[in-house]
Amino acid sequence: MLGIRFRRAAPDPALPLLVPVEEGGALPEGASAAADAARFKAGVGRLLDLPAAPRRALVGLGRAPGRLDCERAGVAAARAFGSVPHLLVEARSLAPAQAAALASGLALGAWRFDAHRTRQEGPRLGRVTLLAEDPAAARAAFAPLEAALRGTLLARELVSEPANHLTTRSFAKRLEALAEFGLHVDVLGRKRLTRAGFGALLAVGAAAETPPRLAVLRWRGSFDAPPVALIGKGIVFDTGGVSIKPAGGMAAMRADMAGAAACAGAMLALALRGSPAPAVAVLPLAENAVGAESYRPGDVLRTLSGRTVEVVDTDAEGRLVLADALHHARTAFRPRAMVTVATLTGAVVRALGTERAGLFGNEESLMASLAAAGEAVGEPLWPLPIGAGHRADLASEIADIRQCVPAGGAGWAGRFIPDASHAAAFLRDFAGGAPWGHLDIAGVDTQEAPHALGPSGATGFGVRLLDALVAARFEAPDHHAAP
Repeated sequence: MLGIRFRRAAPDPALPLLVPVEEGGALPEGASAAADAARFKAGVGRLLDLPAAPRRALVGLGRAPGRLDCERAGVAAARAFGSVPHLLVEARSLAPAQAAALASGLALGAWRFDAHRTRQEGPRLGRVTLLAEDPAAARAAFAPLEAALRGTLLARELVSEPANHLTTRSFAKRLEALAEFGLHVDVLGRKRLTRAGFGALLAVGAAAETPPRLAVLRWRGSFDAPPVALIGKGIVFDTGGVSIKPAGGMAAMRADMAGAAACAGAMLALALRGSPAPAVAVLPLAENAVGAESYRPGDVLRTLSGRTVEVVDTDAEGRLVLADALHHARTAFRPRAMVTVATLTGAVVRALGTERAGLFGNEESLMASLAAAGEAVGEPLWPLPIGAGHRADLASEIADIRQCVPAGGAGWAGRFIPDASHAAAFLRDFAGGAPWGHLDIAGVDTQEAPHALGPSGATGFGVRLLDALVAARFEAPDHHAAP
């Protein structure tokens, strides 16, 4: 992660300098002429290089900048100063919270995944020193942001790993290493899963060289209450199984474990900032491969809950592994609330594109809290329905429920199946009436181009949102009691 320091005085005045400025606010001495010539208005993330050596630049914060404005300005600055090894930031005019958010944005923008490069291409931004009027106050404001930041970067790293490096076995080992930060980690292998009856998870991962696992991460918190449960889809690679995907775009399926990565990152964030709220993450890990042991369309699976599922499409595997994980989370931990996070459907991408994730649930207040948390941290959601018809569509003639609706039926309607709502309706059955929210993050887990909160590639979407949800809804004393 980018090295961040808060100091009162500059360690070296010859370093390149970034000066954040508010829209309509005073400019540094000598900058007015350049700003007028460039019609610089200090909008959020706007940059203006000044005629000076060493390099000096202004970055706009917008009017009355809040956390997101400052973070987005930091991301833009990191992009502009990406080849500067050490950057100095004049932040003494900012409030501690604004300086902290600017630092968070710089770290989000400076992140790169270089684990498999054999050589580095040129210099890279590695250190930032922010000059603060009160360095101690700025450091204190940065601490909780840094916790979520480190969780986000963990998720980005996991999502970026290729599937030949991040197998179910190595993923589980990466999660076990989080015990260093105070999390209790338990990994169930194939024998334990078989004894317990995780029929859906075992079926999805049956054809893979490395068998499926269930990773359970627990944070005890500091008060006695049922935990918040985070359940993340961890498909380390998705060929589609027997219902195999087209070759075009299949390489992106290494990111089909972004939901599990987001939940793991959120748990790390809670641990790093010492959240008082008890929490648990239940992460089903599997590879949806093709082989002699593959499950097939038409099969009937017995899930952990005892409920039977008719398989329609082996490329709708995510909802199957989540069904077992949901039941385990609900029955083993009796949580206050459950949130599933998954790159679940292409339908949500067709509906919402790459700007927002889909939001479903069975409790309005939890859904509202999720939406508010997303808006606060720049990970926006959009509510989508689970109608009675969506559940009725999943009626099976040979099992308790069918996993999805066959695609490609005759007529216009057959080409526009509301699969995101069908998947949510399926999962709702396994939530068992407990307060439950569901984030379909397909489309926002990675980005093809640089964006407001980071470079192209893995985004870590969901980590900051889940951390903010817990902080806002589950850490206050009046939420200690079980529902």
